Amino acid sequence: MTSPVRIGLFGLLGSGNLGNDGSFEAVLGYLRTEHPGAALSVMCGGPDIVASRYGLETTALNWYEGEYRTASGPLTIAMKGFGKLVDIVRTAAWVRRQDVVIVPGMGVLESTLPLRPWGFPYALLLLSVSGRLVGTKVALVSVGASVSTHRVTRAVIGWAARLAAFRSYRDEPSRDAMRTMGVDVTNDRVYPDLAFALPAPSEPVLPRSVGVGVMAYHGGNDDRHRAAEIYESYVDKVTRFVAGLVADGRPVRLFIGDRADAQVVEEIMRELESPLIAAADTSTLDEVMRAMSAVETVVATRYHNVLCALKLAKPTLSIGYARKNEVLMTTLGLGEFCQSAKEIDLDALVRQFAELESRAGELTEIVAKRSAEQARLLDEQFAALSAAFLPMGVR
Repeated sequence: MTSPVRIGLFGLLGSGNLGNDGSFEAVLGYLRTEHPGAALSVMCGGPDIVASRYGLETTALNWYEGEYRTASGPLTIAMKGFGKLVDIVRTAAWVRRQDVVIVPGMGVLESTLPLRPWGFPYALLLLSVSGRLVGTKVALVSVGASVSTHRVTRAVIGWAARLAAFRSYRDEPSRDAMRTMGVDVTNDRVYPDLAFALPAPSEPVLPRSVGVGVMAYHGGNDDRHRAAEIYESYVDKVTRFVAGLVADGRPVRLFIGDRADAQVVEEIMRELESPLIAAADTSTLDEVMRAMSAVETVVATRYHNVLCALKLAKPTLSIGYARKNEVLMTTLGLGEFCQSAKEIDLDALVRQFAELESRAGELTEIVAKRSAEQARLLDEQFAALSAAFLPMGVR
């Protein structure tokens, strides 16, 4: 009797980012449907949450629990440094127990938000190096990437990608970014974001309602010196936009994409104190989509909030923080309805929203058709993964 194929899943999962967890859920759904006999385990940032939510065997991504908190003194710095060494052994031991390790989507090769090279990029590098050393295939599936301006981060990300056995990207600019960083992408494919494989719920829609997805946005790596200013400006502009919707008698539902975004929701609700404003109670991407399906239109910042709206074929306006938002919107036919989170033009936002609503019927049809095509392409990628990494007949 043959032993089951052992599949590991790796990433910042169960750590509060709903988009990351949604990408994981899409791959988990594929594996449980197409390869139910596989033995699954997860190395992740929130092992207790992932274990309880999905019933899987889990291992903590880092030995030191405070890895992603800012160092506050010599002891913390020493613990982080020691943890880097311990994690070399821990990661290699976990990888050795797998036949293949899948990194399910996420922006694992991105540096669009504040990022230190010895945080998650280092963990990803350990994964790829371990895979090469012990003979376990590592697959980066529909991941996001960007060109880092930080030399060390660029090197760590580049080698982490270079050593993987399989790479696919969620958009063309991600593949271009890795080519720019010296990775041979000749055999790498572009497929949609994994969250397009998730089922789309359907709830009764509240007339004239608007979903607003917010983010605790502080700029990127190069904006650390004015992070507070960027955050205050973003929250002020979004609050004023929501105030305009409320003044027009519109019900507004606020959405988050990460636990950190809850503070923005609280600030908006405290500032406006209107019975027309409600906060969606969500802890998974599926819950976000279910709550979002009940609104007519969506204005959102987080990439996966925008994606959820498009998956649901909602007329959508993106206040984005990275090029990936614009690429996603253009792919789904809404490229003209984008703004930058760093420099929101409130008057233009109001005009764009008015046009979005006036063309709602036309745009809904376009987005629905293109969203269905994204799901079809992901089925193609899952079939390719099965053919490349999972033995024939293992189900």
